[in-house]
Amino acid sequence: MTTPSPGLGLGQLLLALDRTMVTLVEAPRGLDMAVGSVALVDADDVRLGLAVGPGSADLFFLLGVADAEAVRWLEQQFAGSGRVPAAIFVKEPSEAAVARAVALGTAVVAVDPRARWESLYRLVNHAFEHHGDRGDPHRDTGTDLFGLAQSIADRTRGMVSIEDEQSHVLAYSASNDEADELRRLTILGRAGPPEHLEWIGQWGIFDALRAGGDVVRVAERPELGLRPRLAVGIHLPSTDVRRPPAFAGTIWLQQGSAPLADDTEEILRGGAVLAARIMARLASTPSTHAMRVTELLGFAGDDVDTAAIARDLGITADGRAALVGFQGSPPPPTGVIALSASAFRADAQAVSVGERVYVLLPKVGATSSVMSWARGVVAAMQRELGLTLRAVVAAPLAGLAGAAAARVEVDRVFDSADRHPGAIGQITSLDEAHTTVLLDEIVSQVASRPSLIDPRVRQLRAEEPILAETLRAYLDAFGDVSTVAKQLHVHPNTVRYRVRRIEKLVSTSLDDPDVRLVFSLGLRATDP
Repeated sequence: MTTPSPGLGLGQLLLALDRTMVTLVEAPRGLDMAVGSVALVDADDVRLGLAVGPGSADLFFLLGVADAEAVRWLEQQFAGSGRVPAAIFVKEPSEAAVARAVALGTAVVAVDPRARWESLYRLVNHAFEHHGDRGDPHRDTGTDLFGLAQSIADRTRGMVSIEDEQSHVLAYSASNDEADELRRLTILGRAGPPEHLEWIGQWGIFDALRAGGDVVRVAERPELGLRPRLAVGIHLPSTDVRRPPAFAGTIWLQQGSAPLADDTEEILRGGAVLAARIMARLASTPSTHAMRVTELLGFAGDDVDTAAIARDLGITADGRAALVGFQGSPPPPTGVIALSASAFRADAQAVSVGERVYVLLPKVGATSSVMSWARGVVAAMQRELGLTLRAVVAAPLAGLAGAAAARVEVDRVFDSADRHPGAIGQITSLDEAHTTVLLDEIVSQVASRPSLIDPRVRQLRAEEPILAETLRAYLDAFGDVSTVAKQLHVHPNTVRYRVRRIEKLVSTSLDDPDVRLVFSLGLRATDP
């Protein structure tokens, strides 16, 4: 979910999203209702009868569930509460579902069947944070990518979209009937037709956009339904003068039947400069919502008014909470994880800090359900995006007041896993990882202070590596000779012989528990 944004009305949001993405079906309470948060209703919500509180979100996406069933579920959750959702977004809504939603007082917005929900989610949240109405002094080409796209379109008489370096649409101007298939599919979050992309790639257009700030022309291809285009790369200045500007995305301008302005190329080059400034500002300045969540997680210090932040976010401060951290290389996609989190719990709060994404679940049931969700996210990221993630679950927490301490523990698990990737499972809980993390941190402290390592251990490592390996296995197996023999693939008598040699070399008995402890830590600290 997102922080409420009272300045944005439902009608303004729909204008920002454009008819390429959505179409208003009915709005029984008009279009002036303030909207600032979104959540998802999926098949599990309906099947399990999971409840959401009145006012928990202004908008609901109906994802993977028949609209009639989802509306029935909404009726059960909100009827008689006095606070119903401002709108539901659904693909191909039926007349019966529309009638029931209108009776509830909820607007119905039809989503293009080809639209990707994660793209719509990303655009809606961007609009909440950075898009106002045209009379809003904060909405100008210096602060808003949507405003910049529309300004370029108005000035050049073309249709504009702004994409990031991975060709994900960040903002776009209003479309008309002359928008071609490539533009429509791109806005909907779908890849363009393969023959289009292949042709563009063959001409080296993407390479040219990455190489510099010149405007690139893409000729019309009527046989592919591709209208003429102009494009310019967006490049962020590097803080290191020795490094060239970093490619951050592209401004695309599709031409319609009207001729473009004479100075269109100049306007596009100026737009690329402004887009770079906006993108750099957005990257360095987290949203108000993100700042409040990071405060709950302890990133801003210990002096936190948990109750006040919970009120600002519209979530419950008390009760059983949970925190789930995600980490991977490359870093996990915050938007996709937030989408899944919102489908799991309407009050979920997702935020990225550095290369980690944290999902705070203010009110949860059994810990097993949180673990199951985390496993599903990790599996989906691998299956759909080819990303390998690690997840750590902290649950249950005694309300949001325990979130900061839990986040520190989650980070400890990640740090330990970075040092020893195979020691901790891909999806784990704090309880499961507790012993491994503590031991790893103790060993790391010993390794950082050579004076804490018995010199006899170092000597054994250097001069008798096979005996050092045997001693490590012997101590880990609590002196069980048969277990050590199987592990090292030797005869038990060989193990006994090596142990006698070790005791002779170190001039002590391994029957002494203190000796075993010191040697075990030293061997772990000097492990190659």
